Amino acid sequence: MFSDRIFGLVVLMAALAFIASATQIQTSFMSDPVGPKAFPMIVGAIAGLCGLVMMIRPDPDPEWPKGRTFFALLIAVAVLIGYAYALKPLGFLIPTAITAAILSYQISPRIGPAALSGFGLSVGLFLLFKYALGLGLEAFAKGLFG
Repeated sequence: MFSDRIFGLVVLMAALAFIASATQIQTSFMSDPVGPKAFPMIVGAIAGLCGLVMMIRPDPDPEWPKGRTFFALLIAVAVLIGYAYALKPLGFLIPTAITAAILSYQISPRIGPAALSGFGLSVGLFLLFKYALGLGLEAFAKGLFG
């Protein structure tokens, strides 16, 4: 219950800061009748209400993972942070294949299927994002293959 109340307080403070920053938005002479401030203020109000509900009616304390599970979660977070930093210098395919393979290995610790999953996800997601969704992805870094 204590963790929900702390999180609810953090959400409430962030919502108030969001609303305060929304009041600083300047309106142009050609704005709609509601104005540009309305949507961010509504989002902030809803977030603040959610924070208040979490503080007033918290859930029972969760059981946090211990030992190996917690270590596996830390590895997954570190891999995803490394993935975010590796995308720009290495392109999409190599970091995605490595990340997907590591995360797949954590789910089922078999090297062969994990490597195939990483390769398949990397190529499949690249094709989906590049050609179906039209995103401007680079397969490899510009200077990587000459």
